[in-house]
Amino acid sequence: MLRALIFDFNGIIVDDEPIHFRLFQKVLGEEGVVLTEAAYYARYLGFDDRGAFTAAFRENQRAIDDAKLKQLIERKAIYYQDAIREHVAIFPGVHGLVSTLARTHPLAVASGALRDEIETILKTAGLLDHFQAIVSAEDVTQGKPEPEIFLKALGALNQQKRNGVAIAASDCVVIEDSKEGIRGARRAGMKCLAVTNSHPAELLSEADGVVNSLEHVTLPFLQKLCA
Repeated sequence: MLRALIFDFNGIIVDDEPIHFRLFQKVLGEEGVVLTEAAYYARYLGFDDRGAFTAAFRENQRAIDDAKLKQLIERKAIYYQDAIREHVAIFPGVHGLVSTLARTHPLAVASGALRDEIETILKTAGLLDHFQAIVSAEDVTQGKPEPEIFLKALGALNQQKRNGVAIAASDCVVIEDSKEGIRGARRAGMKCLAVTNSHPAELLSEADGVVNSLEHVTLPFLQKLCA
């Protein structure tokens, strides 16, 4: 039975993966590390900033300590704020679907993005009030494909249910665009709907359902995933 929904952010709500690629490429280039578009979409897209920078340095036989990692993340965050002032695009269908679902079901965001980035864009798009919980990169120690971020999102939703029955993981649908996100949702015991915003359908086959866009996704369709 569908009782809650958890949305990824980048690549599901906001169409900013090309921006993230350019900024990872820029910051890594400043450190003498080359990142190609093919490598980003094949191996890095599902990671949070911490995981992506760590993987890039490791693949280039470069050591990176916590202080350096923090510096890189902060530098990219500054670049990102500048980039989104110029252009923020919300994927087709997101406004309508989120508005509809929020009337009957609790919604959360579980994303490897930074909280400030998530809240700024959701507020600008008029969507922030529809989400009862946001779990961001700062809230977890293990990024996707580990299940921590999804379980924390569920925990945050359950904390707000003062007198009701707790929501089970099996009653949640996660909406994702990456292989890592799908695996994390499945490891958390949740159903997953994948959207082909970042990868072709054949690479998202581990999800319980795959769609090309959220434009035509309905509540009955999502309920069937939990049937």
